[in-house]
Amino acid sequence: MFAILCLGTASAVAQTATSDETKPAPRANVAEPVAPYDDKLLRLSEILGSIHYLRTLCGANEGNKWRDTMSDILAAEAPGPNRRARLVAHFNRGYRSFNTSYSTCTASALLASERYMAEGAELSKQITQRYGR
Repeated sequence: MFAILCLGTASAVAQTATSDETKPAPRANVAEPVAPYDDKLLRLSEILGSIHYLRTLCGANEGNKWRDTMSDILAAEAPGPNRRARLVAHFNRGYRSFNTSYSTCTASALLASERYMAEGAELSKQITQRYGR
């Protein structure tokens, strides 16, 4: 399953508190910009997760092709943490939705895979033609 883990490390630093020591001001919650194609990109992320599961289930022998495609999108978009989390969550939702439905490759799974591949190709085309990404 596609997962992006951000591991933060915390170091214990001994601090001596003095009466005139001030705490840093809390960081302002800055809204991340939303791209005009985000709805399509979120759907594409979900489709990629679905295809990643279905193609692997049905023995396509493509390795991590679809996960790598999602990684490439994330690298190209360079989203902020909230947007990145939404994109990853959609990929994972697509993966899990079929993971709970199919444990073996069936004609229905193959059909779903074909349909999702067609929809994903169309979304990719729309995004790149209209927004040049």
